[in-house]
Amino acid sequence: MSVQTVPSLTTGSCLCGGVRFAIHGPLRPVTVCHCIMCQRANTHDGAYTACAPDALELRETRKLKWYRSSPSARRGFCSGCGAQLFWEPTARSHISISAGSLDRPNALVEGRHIFCEQKADYEPVAALHSAAVPACD
Repeated sequence: MSVQTVPSLTTGSCLCGGVRFAIHGPLRPVTVCHCIMCQRANTHDGAYTACAPDALELRETRKLKWYRSSPSARRGFCSGCGAQLFWEPTARSHISISAGSLDRPNALVEGRHIFCEQKADYEPVAALHSAAVPACD
């Protein structure tokens, strides 16, 4: 997992505060996922950073629920406000965290786009790339 320099402690939460968390250590640049599952879960693309599983500290979990979205991953969300917060592979190699759930400033940058072939019909291909972000993986 490629990491970038960010504050040593990054915090975040869902919209209603029913799920709060902290990340102790580095985060991966943001990956924007255009897959059908992220579109359905987020009602648009998913934008996720990631950390080592042991770097994530769950501080408030009263509304955290997990949904097994496929045999290879589960998604964590708030049962109160519906915010999509986490994506975790079964192998627990990392845990992806919704970039929009993180408090600011957090110094994250966009790193790449994936599953562009599944992009929504209304999304122009040109909008998926910029000079700073490499072509879709």
